[in-house]
Amino acid sequence: MSRSRKNLLDGTATFAVGLVLWLFTGGVEVPVVTLTKAGLVMMCVGAVLVTTGLYQAARTSPGAGRG
Repeated sequence: MSRSRKNLLDGTATFAVGLVLWLFTGGVEVPVVTLTKAGLVMMCVGAVLVTTGLYQAARTSPGAGRG
């Protein structure tokens, strides 16, 4: 599996888990962290991973930069 594909899959999974946490854990009390804020952070990290994967895929695709 190429690095760009791995980043895309990891980013998508991280974003999805973060979205679930952000949407559905509003009333859950945890002593250390707020789960909605943890979900928001996970969504940001997932978005960065997806962006990195897309950038890597564009850089390694044949014919990239020709025009």
